[in-house]
Amino acid sequence: MQILRNIAAARAALPSHASLGLVPTMGALHEGHLALVRAARARCATVVVTIFVNPLQFGPHEDLSRYPRPFERDCALLEAEGVDCVFAPCAEELTPAGEITFVDVPSIAARLEGASRPGHFRGVATVVSKLFHIVQPEFAFFGQKDAEQCAVLRRMVRELNFPVELVICPIVREPDGLAMSSRNVYLNAQERKQALVLHRAMQAMQAAFAAGERNSLALLYAGRAEFAREPNVQMDYLEVVNPDTFESASEATGALIVVAAKVGNTRLLDNAALS
Repeated sequence: MQILRNIAAARAALPSHASLGLVPTMGALHEGHLALVRAARARCATVVVTIFVNPLQFGPHEDLSRYPRPFERDCALLEAEGVDCVFAPCAEELTPAGEITFVDVPSIAARLEGASRPGHFRGVATVVSKLFHIVQPEFAFFGQKDAEQCAVLRRMVRELNFPVELVICPIVREPDGLAMSSRNVYLNAQERKQALVLHRAMQAMQAAFAAGERNSLALLYAGRAEFAREPNVQMDYLEVVNPDTFESASEATGALIVVAAKVGNTRLLDNAALS
């Protein structure tokens, strides 16, 4: 497995590879990331994983320095999965100080997660567009857990004519339903139990939908009732949205439940389809 530490090395090593699959990550890998790697491995002749903690997607009150960076462990996991290359540039090269060019998708990025974290999706879209230019993948693999991010990137790829196919892979969950996330390591034992309210709220909404309810407000009432039973968890948002635009959907068929909440000092996301 090659480890490519700068843009020049990546451009020298990768253009000759056909059927190249890219899995962008910020490291601190878990089973959810490895599921993306396996999907790429099954579909592509060459698999490249990027490990880059993107400073552009962190807000002023988010602790960039606290984000876990177990690089050697991550590389060992990726080598065991048969990854061909790891691209791990430094921030000074990929996002140098003084740059004034960004990629923004404001119609989606201003909603929900984007409203809670201004500038977050601009940072994501800017760095992902750079990775697409540098690596030139045929396929790029992302997780459904970051549903609004996926919607932003789909719009970006379509409107900027990137020659890449986005492959959105299902959420990977713990046995009790908690969505796998690099942030889960910040939860203590009590917070870990409290965090299950995100999954319970969505289950309550899905159960009401399965029983025939199609009014989004009624479904939200069922989900918010679950949060009311867990007062130590601070809900940021719980909404039923169009999965492409992230506008609120009054009719639930084909819509997406999206939720974000703070458990202790840890902010968690989740989503589930209504179909």
